[in-house]
Amino acid sequence: MEPKTTEELGSCLVFPCVKELVAKNGELNSVPERYVSRNIDPFVLSNIDSLQHLPVIDLSKLLYEEVKGSELEKLDIACKEWGFFQLINHGVSMTLVEDMKKGAEELFNLSMEEKSKLWQKAGDMEGFGTMADVSQDEPSNWVHLFYIFTLPSHLRNSHLFPNLPLPFRENLEAYCIKIRELGIKVLVHIGKALGIEPNEIKDSLGEGGQSIRINYYPPCPQPESVLGLKAHTDASALTILVQNNEVEGLQIQKHGMWITIKPLPNAFILSLGDVMEVMTNGIY
Repeated sequence: MEPKTTEELGSCLVFPCVKELVAKNGELNSVPERYVSRNIDPFVLSNIDSLQHLPVIDLSKLLYEEVKGSELEKLDIACKEWGFFQLINHGVSMTLVEDMKKGAEELFNLSMEEKSKLWQKAGDMEGFGTMADVSQDEPSNWVHLFYIFTLPSHLRNSHLFPNLPLPFRENLEAYCIKIRELGIKVLVHIGKALGIEPNEIKDSLGEGGQSIRINYYPPCPQPESVLGLKAHTDASALTILVQNNEVEGLQIQKHGMWITIKPLPNAFILSLGDVMEVMTNGIY
């Protein structure tokens, strides 16, 4: 089944998804012009060992500290100086995480006929697609993604969540609840590092919303010429990222330099978003 057009699948889709483009053409020798980015910022290629590494925070130690201790101080520095950190001993079942990874792979391996039932509709950001926010004259990201709003449950897309395949839907249900609990714990400790009462950040966020985006980056014959996702900040308060493999692709900018992140096994990578920056403006 051929990938559907923009008009058929919704305004967010600019071109057929990259995964199907690669599958349809077999082993590509070059990147289609549409995806070539000609003004990519230089990134770190050498002297990796001499660079600072992303801070690592141990949640079990944070929970153990009754007063401001060394782990909370590390969290404070990570937020002030990086806005990113890796979180270990986070308490989320790795069996559940692995089930989510497997389910995500199976989701992207669905036939185009099955994917079409979960595609972005006109004017909607949820489902399969590209979430393109650039003009037709700008290069597209080398990514195919699935985006879905998960919590609170009464605000879910009524045509999308119930139609997710099993057991992925059940695992996603359990996962989003656990990740929300983890996010609240982290936010409370960020508040603690700032001298803010535990409920103050919770009250500021209100009920809050949670969404999950799954990014798929197919093999690329010219990786130096494309961007999986363009440079951006997250609009959320907190992003909790889990990587499906050990490929080093995520980069963050610090002091004008792009630094490649080496993900730790069984760790989450956390990023402070725009909402958190606004909330802590004048403190961080």
